[in-house]
Amino acid sequence: MRDMGRSDDPRVQAQLDRLSELSIQRDILGLDAVLELLSRLGDPHKRLPPVFHVAGTNGKGSTCAFLRAMLEAQGYAVHVTTSPHLVRYNERFRVAGKLIEDARLAKLLEEVFDAAEGLGCSFFEITIAAAFTEFARVPADVCVVEVGLGGRLDATNVLEPEAVAACGIAALGIDHERFLLAPEEGLPNDPMARIAFEKAGIAKRGVPLVSMTSQHQQEARDAIRQVAATSGAKLIEQTNALIEEQAFFSIDGQGVTADQEGEVRNLLLLGKHQILNAALARDMLRSQDRLAIGEEAYLRGVRRAHWPARMQVLKSGPLTVLTNDRDIWLDGGHNPSAGQVISEWFDEPLHLILGMLDNKDPHSITDALGERVQSLSIVPVPGHDAHPAEAFGPDAAARADLEDALLNIPADEHPILIAGSLYLAGEALRLNDEVPD
Repeated sequence: MRDMGRSDDPRVQAQLDRLSELSIQRDILGLDAVLELLSRLGDPHKRLPPVFHVAGTNGKGSTCAFLRAMLEAQGYAVHVTTSPHLVRYNERFRVAGKLIEDARLAKLLEEVFDAAEGLGCSFFEITIAAAFTEFARVPADVCVVEVGLGGRLDATNVLEPEAVAACGIAALGIDHERFLLAPEEGLPNDPMARIAFEKAGIAKRGVPLVSMTSQHQQEARDAIRQVAATSGAKLIEQTNALIEEQAFFSIDGQGVTADQEGEVRNLLLLGKHQILNAALARDMLRSQDRLAIGEEAYLRGVRRAHWPARMQVLKSGPLTVLTNDRDIWLDGGHNPSAGQVISEWFDEPLHLILGMLDNKDPHSITDALGERVQSLSIVPVPGHDAHPAEAFGPDAAARADLEDALLNIPADEHPILIAGSLYLAGEALRLNDEVPD
């Protein structure tokens, strides 16, 4: 069972229960089922406003947040579909700027489930079909679409070249190995090259493909270049020089800046890596000619963008009161590259609370933080199979839940970090009364 959030409306709850029973993805990825489902729904993916399509291992959700903020700063109405949700399933459907309302969501899901009869569609295929159906019906100027898993065979990749304004590839790392590294004849054998090949599979003929090249290994760069050449996409590679020259969004000396240590200021999204995600969003917008964007919109958008559970400090609430309002940080990072980003942010001792799905490397975060971890608490991930405490080594303490873990944190001045899963991050936000809107 998967937690979609609860609803007092029985019609909504019935659809959430149906979703909870579906597998997240098919055992073997492919587009046939979702294409047939969309055909039964009238091919809504062919009637969308211009789409910005974002793939990557880490940072694609933040990039989508920057895209949305910049586009809205220009005055555009924006549809957005991202995953996973943190607290409520509705978060996956931002329709012309607002999360979809329960009553409309229930009707939409009922329609999509009826159309999917006999196809054996996955949770994500149903979700994407519903999102595209709603986006085709409600007027808006533009869509922002986050890839769910990989790219080449992801359900979002039903989009045709005519629908897409620009594609982007954020930071890459090893994740979802069961799907993305499954042996397939004729595909790259090197793990990073294969990951890059799958992500670059969203490339479309004649459509700009902006790649965060400065953050990619050479094997990944070569794979992306090959896919772009084969597909006929217009590859735009972000180099270190490009990032250093343009990434700080300064107009007349005002805007996002860096201090002497290189720490970025004036961003709601914390961490040096976020300026790279912001630059990717901006360069995707600059690369296309479907929508006009002024320079001031980039500056306003980059300063307004917000994306929960990414280096977020919890507000005062039911969770923080358990530790006398000490700083509690929240991050959904769950793979080695995310662990590296977290380690670059925390250069001091901390207490770590982890919950990780059992298909993830349990040492992704702990190895990166090393001796900075003063105590390690392991909690379940509600609704999901997670690693037990013994998977993290002899110093890990099993706790019943987040409240239990926080109540057992040593009484000192060190900050607390909750990490390891976006699903766990969602639970923390729910318990602390910080439901994303």
